[in-house]
Amino acid sequence: MKLKLILAAALMSLGLSVHAAPIIVKYSHVVADGTPKGQAALKFKELAEKKLPGKVEVQVFPNSQLFGDGKEMEALALGDVQIIAPSLSKFSKYTKKLQVFDLPFLFDDIEAVDRFQSSKDGQAMLTSMTSKGILGLGYLHNGMKQLSANKPLYMPADAKGLKFRIQQSDVLEAQFKAVGANPQKLAFAEVYQALQTGVVDGQENTWSNIYSKKFYEVQKNIMASNHGLIDYMVITNAKWWDGLPADVRKGLSEAMSESIAFGNKVAFDEDDGFRVKVIAENKAKVEKLSKENLAAWRAAMKPVWKQFEGEIGADLIQAAQKANK
Repeated sequence: MKLKLILAAALMSLGLSVHAAPIIVKYSHVVADGTPKGQAALKFKELAEKKLPGKVEVQVFPNSQLFGDGKEMEALALGDVQIIAPSLSKFSKYTKKLQVFDLPFLFDDIEAVDRFQSSKDGQAMLTSMTSKGILGLGYLHNGMKQLSANKPLYMPADAKGLKFRIQQSDVLEAQFKAVGANPQKLAFAEVYQALQTGVVDGQENTWSNIYSKKFYEVQKNIMASNHGLIDYMVITNAKWWDGLPADVRKGLSEAMSESIAFGNKVAFDEDDGFRVKVIAENKAKVEKLSKENLAAWRAAMKPVWKQFEGEIGADLIQAAQKANK
């Protein structure tokens, strides 16, 4: 300690300033840079380092480069990464309330999702896991999910017996069992190969993920179903966050809010563009489900709401429904 003080005094006597090393902030996620989440992460780096020059260095790790979605929560708890943005489907072991976002056909569109997430009920969920060391910094949109397989999925009966990749979610497992399909929980990084090799027959995802991960190369049919949601909660280790200097915490909070707004605008603006790109590749047939077909799918999956009502809360499901216009 004495040596450090002597060195610092010597540097100051020479007119040289003593700078502390920047705080390293590792932001890890599992999707590509070009997706809404990927662009939001890069925007956060840009804004944070601009607001806090020399005080922070943000390192962004896309495409599961640092941690896959099976390990990132553990890495956050251990302090090996400071910010992650898991899918809302990944939080059931920490709180059952977030399962509301997995209920099939609950939200009419992404605008309804945005209204609910901005509401008192939606915002309360960001701080609902602090006792478990997790602090939500905001919601980040990806978009509505589409169904894909190697055969058309016009009616629920068409899915019977097929193996569908799902995220680690009991709700999504029940959703596919409701139509006689066999759900398989797999990490996102494994999906392309699983589809290519026939480990699974189909999957559900957003247009941005279907395009950026090239799922259209290994699926013959994509049904524009908008049956569910893939959104994320950007989270940090609550203890780490609370231990930051006040000015750093303020700057990172502002950068995060602005980057989320940026990413969500990308999700709104580019969603249809990704659909058009998938169609332009001309490798998978993209079809829009008719009102009658959608009604049949909705009716087949609707019992899942009641199945999880006790865990989620009927009041929360009703609040989410009210966000629809």
